[in-house]
Parts: sequence; C-alpha cells; structure tokens
Amino acid sequence: MSSPLIQLSGIVKRFPGGILANDSVSLDIAAGEIHALLGENGAGKSTLMQILYGVYRKDAGEIRIKGTLHEFATPGDAIRHGIGMIHQEFMLVRSFTVAENVAMGRGGVGGAKVGLAAVARRVRDLADEFGLDVDPCSRVEELPLGVQQRVEILKLLYRNARVLILDEPTSVLTPQEVARLFEVLRALKAAGRSIVIVTHKLREVVDIADRVTVLRDGKAVATFPVTEVNELSLARLMVGRDVVLHAEKTSQPRGRALLRVEDLSTVDAGGQLRVKNISFSVHAGEIVGIAGVDGNGQSELIECLFGLRPAATGRVWFKERDITALTPAQRRKERIAYLPADRRHVGSIADMSLADNVVLGAQRQYARWGGAWRDRKAAVAHAWRLMARFRVRAPGPEFSASKLSGGNLQKVVLGREVMRDPWLLLVEQPTRGLDVGAIETVWAELLAQRAEGRGILLVSAELDEILNLADRIAVIFGGEIMGVVSAAEAEVEMLGLMMAGRHLYDLGGASDREEARGPAD
Repeated sequence: MSSPLIQLSGIVKRFPGGILANDSVSLDIAAGEIHALLGENGAGKSTLMQILYGVYRKDAGEIRIKGTLHEFATPGDAIRHGIGMIHQEFMLVRSFTVAENVAMGRGGVGGAKVGLAAVARRVRDLADEFGLDVDPCSRVEELPLGVQQRVEILKLLYRNARVLILDEPTSVLTPQEVARLFEVLRALKAAGRSIVIVTHKLREVVDIADRVTVLRDGKAVATFPVTEVNELSLARLMVGRDVVLHAEKTSQPRGRALLRVEDLSTVDAGGQLRVKNISFSVHAGEIVGIAGVDGNGQSELIECLFGLRPAATGRVWFKERDITALTPAQRRKERIAYLPADRRHVGSIADMSLADNVVLGAQRQYARWGGAWRDRKAAVAHAWRLMARFRVRAPGPEFSASKLSGGNLQKVVLGREVMRDPWLLLVEQPTRGLDVGAIETVWAELLAQRAEGRGILLVSAELDEILNLADRIAVIFGGEIMGVVSAAEAEVEMLGLMMAGRHLYDLGGASDREEARGPAD
C-alpha cells in the first residue's frame, strides 16, 4: 500500500471521571479505501472519529494528512482539510430542499436565486456522477431515510471531502437501502475517496470494507485486510473470547393465544395517528417479531400494549380477558413484562443503585410492615441472584446504575422482568448499542423464555435479530402491518420491500395474519 492519506498516532482522550476513551490509538487511512472501525459499545470508535473530525480535542497524539501535522479545533477545520462526517442523527433541515440544505454550510440560503440554482446544478452533477439519485429540488421531509442519508453524502461531496466518516450508517435503513448505500460507497471509492465506516455489524464489515481495525477497551487491537478475517474471528477480537453469532432455536409447538390485538389504533402526544388498526396475536411458546425501520409506530404500539398510551380504537385481549383499559400496574399483576427501548431513562433510574433498580415496580414485595419499611436485605440478596444469573459485571448491588455499561444495564433490566416470572414479554430493541457478547446473553435468555412457554413480542430494527429469534414476523410501516409471515419462509428481499411500504399481498405472498375478533382462540 502507498503512504497513507491520514495517520493517527498515539491518540489519547480522557473524559471526566477517569474515563479513558482512547488509549494511545494508532490508525492509518489510505486513499481510495473503505476502512471499517469495529468494536464493542464503548470501545472508543466514535470518540476517535470525532477527534479526527474536530468535535473533540485529543489529550495526546498526532494527526497527519499526507505526512503534514494538523490540529482540528472544529468540524469546520476538518472540512477545510477534506474530512467530513455523517452522524447517526442526520443534520438536515426537514422543511428545506436538498439544494438549500447543501447551500446552508456555504453561507446560508438567503442569497440570490441564481446562487441557489448553481448549487442545485452542482448537486445534480454530483448525484449523477456517483449514482446518488437525488433531486436537488425535493424537500427533505418528503424523502425516505435512505435518500436523506444520500443528501448528507452530497453535502460532504459539495464541500470537496476526500475522507467521509459514516457513524453506524445502516442503522435506519431497509436491506434494499443498505445495498444501495454500498453501491454508492463503492463508486466513491472508485473515484479515489476514502470511506471510514464506524459499525458493530460484522456481516457488513465483511461485505463492504477493504480493511478493518478492531478497538477493544479504548485500544486498537489489530488491523487486517478483510480477506484475512471472517465474522467469527472479528467477534473474537472484539470481545476477547469466542461468541455464538447465531441463535440455536429449536422447533416447538406453540400454545394458546396469550395476546390478541384487535383493530388497535393509538396517537402520539400531538394527536397524530401513529398505530392504525393493527391486528395480530402472540401465542405461548412463540416469539413474534415486529420488523421495520425506526419511527413507524413501533414504540407507540408497545406503549399502548403496556398501558402507557391509551388506545384510540380497538381492543387488547390477554388470556381471554379484555385488558384495554388496565393501567401498567394492573398489567404487571397479570404477569405482563415490559422492556423499553430506552434502558437508561425509561427502564431504570440512573441515580439509584443496582439493588434499588431490580425491585422497581415490585417494591411492595421487598417491604415490611405493610410497605412502611423497605426490606433492604431481601432486595440486595435478589440483586446478587440476578447478577449471577445474567452475568452482570458490577462490584455489587450498591453500585450505581449510572455507572453500568449499556450491556450490563440491559441485562439488569431484562433480568428484573424475567425473574418476575411473566407470561408475556413486550420487548423493544433489546440489543440496541450492545456488543456481540451482551447480545449473546440477551438472545439466549429470550429463547429460554420461549422454551418455557412464555409469549414474546419482539420489536427490533435489526433484521438479523428478528430472523434469528422470531417464529413469525410482522412488518410495520407507517403504523400499519404490511403482512405477517413465518420466519422459516421469510426472505430478506421481501421483508425489505415490506419495510419500505409494500403490502405482502402486492408482492404475491400469503399472510398468516390472524384477525383478532375477541377472546375466543
């Protein structure tokens, strides 16, 4: 390989509280390559790239571009030297056109129409050159997420970026949009641009990257050409041990219907309809997966099923009883468990200890004298049991929840719900942001609950997770179910089209959707 375009040498970054995010990390990026930066949650990947992009200032180390030493104080400094970054949350003004968004970084959109017209022409030329297929006159709010991401790429290309950093670029895309993005990235690579992908998805690293650097505990473990590694070896490098990447799901007959949802609709805080006349069922001993791109009504559906959001229309039946009007506390008494997507702000109380968090929602079970006095000894003993069963890495039950890693906190929340022996688990994004080791633990526990005859409704934006765990898959788009298919017969291409808004019957498929019509099974 020729001399690198960018060299990062001995990068150190410390945060308050003694957190060492980057520990003497060295990395080089070649011109015209796709370089994947892989690691567990909290390994320091995003921090390292935000140092390169000028968001953070490094505490030690060097950054060189074509051999020349540089120091970036702001993202503007990085852009002027040809380095751009696309974050997970797109930085677009939704009410503006594509051309207006591109022009914003060049002094605003208040100039003459001729100036904006020139921007639009340049955007169109760039879109044609790299196969981005974006109309510069379209309003961003009317564009699918995959196209919005291409607008972000166009913003960087318009500013002459030679290095494009993409942070978890496929997290909000359908399979078809992922394939389209990879086509664009290959075109950029062919034109001599350098791409850095920050990701935790092993398969995508193998599919798209030329080289991969693995970070673990803030250190660069190794850099390899992708031709010399596979998913298993990468996972081993990430966590320092062998992991199981695919769930071992045994075939088993399902039991009676535990949950039936009949023509259910609900609205958001602004009164907008977010779930529209949904009907489905979840049986004992099965996992029903809700697949779809984030923001299509999944969270509102789960909140409505747990009683956190009222139903606008329809009914919810649990074990042949209408529970539509029950409160969350009443649903807990019916042995319905809830794992929210936001484990840190909804699923736990950060300022409380681990022991206090594991008894949330069941405080009366850990109290004396009619609830007037907490039985601290019982709560701590329960916390120790949970820590052992779910392999929670913490000094002890008195450790603050705010100091737990995302994976350990998720295991605490999951353990709390599972150890209450529920009949039904409502699980939303159970492995978001987790490393492969924590994912392995969560998957194993969900399958264990299935084997014990529990019913599980699993909402996940990760299609691989749905395909690994679910018995049946319902695809949601715009608050509506596009169809329900058996996981054994599901095809990724068909699921991707449904995630983009195509109904199953339009695709020639037969849905096994069960229309709930009351308590009768």
